[in-house]
Amino acid sequence: MEQPAERSDAIEIGGRRYAWRSVGEGAPLLLFNGYSGAAAGWDPGFLAALGQSFELVCPDNRGMGGSQLGELDGPLTIDAMAADVEALLDARGIERLPVAGWSMGGFVAQALATRAPDRVEALVLISTNPGGSAAVPGDPGDFARLVDHSGTPREQASRLIALVFPPDVAPEMDRIAGEVVAEARAELSPPTLRAQQEAMAAWIAMDQPSPATGPGPALPVLAVCGDEDVVIPPENSERLADRWPGCRVERFAGGGHAFMAQEPQRLAELIVSFLRE
Repeated sequence: MEQPAERSDAIEIGGRRYAWRSVGEGAPLLLFNGYSGAAAGWDPGFLAALGQSFELVCPDNRGMGGSQLGELDGPLTIDAMAADVEALLDARGIERLPVAGWSMGGFVAQALATRAPDRVEALVLISTNPGGSAAVPGDPGDFARLVDHSGTPREQASRLIALVFPPDVAPEMDRIAGEVVAEARAELSPPTLRAQQEAMAAWIAMDQPSPATGPGPALPVLAVCGDEDVVIPPENSERLADRWPGCRVERFAGGGHAFMAQEPQRLAELIVSFLRE
């Protein structure tokens, strides 16, 4: 597959740097990564497949990659991450676009659609939940593994890969990507990780506001997950459908939390098809 065009840039928000990466050409599609993930951390096969149809705008959440955490007046929130993206859209002159988010990035995508509904053309929610009492919680032990940063970066990488992929897939993924993941782990900022953990905890603890409704058609929403996800149980896709009227739900058999790396082409084709309906 031909590799799509790529570039990186940054803007300034309140005296801090906010970085983003662009992959592909065409109409823009905003793509939020999850906890501890930067724009550079997406599966390259998934980006290559999706970048054949869109210009993927992939921000580094505050404190990740090329973005600075800056001074926090209080706890970092999911809503504040969504506000950063509004500033990016303003800087790029983008009025409205489809938005996709994985895991914690799905929280940010929903927050953006709630706080700025006129800017979100469609919503793709990957391996995420609706927050608050509507969410189906996973095993606390699995969440503890997700936020466990003990050991060497390579040990952390193996532990993370074993969590986000099913047992029959994880060893091969570890062989293929373990060193790359370890390099990324070595660059993580402990203050940023703590801030993101607080933001996720607040999202999960508080019921989220209902989406804005009007006389027109409901916002097109696709909720997709792997049916072997232990980080955010797949039942959350149905809970997302309860929150977002008309939401379409798709499950990938044998998929873990990071199933976009298991079936990148299939997921990309599903997203493209959904956004072009």
